[in-house]
Amino acid sequence: MIIKVLINFSILKQNKIYYWSPSLVNIATNRAVINSAYAIKKYYKNTECSIVNFFGEFERFKASILKKKIKLIYKYNPSIFKYLPKEGKIPSRFSYIIIFLTSFLPLKKLIRNDKPDYLIIHLITSLPLILLLMYKFETKFILRISGYPRMNFLRKILWRFAFKKIYAVTCPTKNTLNYIKNLDLIEESKIILLYDPILNVAEINKKKNEKKVEFKNYYLAVGRLTKQKNFLFLCKAFKKIIEKDHKAKLLIAGEGEDEKILKKFVKINKLEKNIFFLGFVNNIYPYFYNSKGFILSSLWEDPGFVLVEAGFCRTPILSSDAWPGPTELIQNCYNGIIFKNNDTDDFIKNFELINDLKIKHFIKLNKLKSIKKFTIYSHYKNLKKILHLA
Repeated sequence: MIIKVLINFSILKQNKIYYWSPSLVNIATNRAVINSAYAIKKYYKNTECSIVNFFGEFERFKASILKKKIKLIYKYNPSIFKYLPKEGKIPSRFSYIIIFLTSFLPLKKLIRNDKPDYLIIHLITSLPLILLLMYKFETKFILRISGYPRMNFLRKILWRFAFKKIYAVTCPTKNTLNYIKNLDLIEESKIILLYDPILNVAEINKKKNEKKVEFKNYYLAVGRLTKQKNFLFLCKAFKKIIEKDHKAKLLIAGEGEDEKILKKFVKINKLEKNIFFLGFVNNIYPYFYNSKGFILSSLWEDPGFVLVEAGFCRTPILSSDAWPGPTELIQNCYNGIIFKNNDTDDFIKNFELINDLKIKHFIKLNKLKSIKKFTIYSHYKNLKKILHLA
């Protein structure tokens, strides 16, 4: 009788998984967090998944999150979020300091009181890691590396000590996993490869036909208008393409601090009829499906969500040989075309290949085969093993 009661209790007891990922702007990591929580909720019913929406940074996704039956945990009035500086290196650093200082005690209290089984941390990771160092919690901490980590002295010291108490560190690519291993800051058994849940297949198939694209015969680039995405190089290189073909069009979707610089370049060079800035696009999939090719010019990516999304949409891909993501995801002339980073001549030479009908058809098929590991179901299966869900 006692055994039966214990079994029934274990079935009834829900696993509590909290996600910590404060962000000032709309980035791909936001979707990874939501899709990860949704994957667990969808395929493992006996789980409570919550996103710590500290200042309302996930407010823009609120309707979608609640529809997926994911909880949002607030600690401060969401209206505060709109007053925090979001653009520029120094102003955004100021905002991160504000988030750190004002979140310290509330996050500690939240973990102590709610006692989630797992806290999965994505961004502003120094705060939960310092809490892990200073206090003893029942909660297991998982560091989800989002993007290639830039190591400095302070981060290396923090990781060295915090990793002694951490439950696991997950990496989005094999290249990053090997990089973390080589740092020798944590025992290898705690470092785990976990691909991002980029593809919610049913959702993408629904969204791809929701909007009619007003442009025709265009190439597409997507991402934050920042130094990392290297869009100024892309505009300069595409100018050479336009000189050969006056009808060539490039659409750039995204927003960020480099917007004025990019628009100024386009205006000075009288390219307004060829290069267009779409701003932030809530549903980018129709643009993928209708484009002649997707171009990634980034200096670095890990892994590069847009590469996976373009592949799923059967869009030919031209990518820089950025490390660590694109170099791992794209095999040249197999599932995409690679050009040397910041090399205009190599860009122009390889640009011609994505218009070759034989190569285009070949890479479309192979790209589709290579992205199955980025579905939410694949992510769930691997995360389930990490979380030891029965």
